[in-house]
Amino acid sequence: MSFKRFTPSDFLVSADSITAPCWTNNVYDLTTFFTSSTQEASSPGDYILAVYQTASTDSTAAIQFYLGYANELGSGSTPYNTQIPAYSPSSTLYGQWRNLILEDENANFIFGAVTQSDFFIVSVERANYKQSLLPGSLNLTLSGSTGTNIVITDNSNDVSVVPYINGTRVYQLVSGSNGYATTATPAGSTVAGQTASGSYGWFLPDLGGFLLNASALALTAASGGIALAYNASSSAANGLNNQRIFNAINGGDSFELNSQENVTSDYVFVRPQNAEFNYTTNPSFITGSTGEVLYPTFINNPQTYITTVGLYNDANELLAVAKLSRPLVKDFTKEALIRVKLDF
Repeated sequence: MSFKRFTPSDFLVSADSITAPCWTNNVYDLTTFFTSSTQEASSPGDYILAVYQTASTDSTAAIQFYLGYANELGSGSTPYNTQIPAYSPSSTLYGQWRNLILEDENANFIFGAVTQSDFFIVSVERANYKQSLLPGSLNLTLSGSTGTNIVITDNSNDVSVVPYINGTRVYQLVSGSNGYATTATPAGSTVAGQTASGSYGWFLPDLGGFLLNASALALTAASGGIALAYNASSSAANGLNNQRIFNAINGGDSFELNSQENVTSDYVFVRPQNAEFNYTTNPSFITGSTGEVLYPTFINNPQTYITTVGLYNDANELLAVAKLSRPLVKDFTKEALIRVKLDF
């Protein structure tokens, strides 16, 4: 075994962005949507509804994303205590997302330029994306009760400066495709791709999901909505709003989304020069009694085969091993450059 100390020029750090479809089996466009009746009927179903790519009883079923409804006043879902109607699953979700994004219990959600007190939540299953969602890859088709469809995307390709709220990237959701808003302006609105009730919500790539502006979706088709009939009343009944937004997604038959991951790689360049690593330390190279080289030709014209590169620290501890795809012939007439890549 032979050793050689690395110099600073032998190291290079590089970062690469890797994208992949969010859905199971690397599917980019999810077109089938299923829920579990058992989960819908349970208490957690009042908060969040899990959506699968196939029937939940199927052996290949996997959760793709979750749906929820949030309301500042607690409307649209059954209160924990009928004597205190303001506290319900919808108010809990509203408070959680307000703390997560706005970090202020008195702050408001402003979609576009309009303040709203309720929204739908679409949260991608954590296992389906590695680091974040890819801006510009979202194309979600929503279908209303009247048969009207709209395609929702983020406006990442329309903005020159990445918008942040408390360190979290927040893009507006607009009607359009592939990160570009449509040039059409709905009735009552002055902004292309947005409604009089504001944008269609927020796209949150770093949080793995987005918020849908319920008021915008409830508008008529002429005003840019899908006439979504959801329940935002303060009655004690469960409004089944999770199911209502699921029906809109299921009717649209298309949910396109990619994930994004930045992979940092350390490159280590191993440079065996012509006078190095030509003699092996294998015991079979010499005689056991006198320590002489067995074959005289190996004295002045040795030849070895490099098969493995080991990376050690100053304490002589092996930290990493790189295997060559095939042995590399080395003698006094040859030099080599071996690039070792370490991904983190």
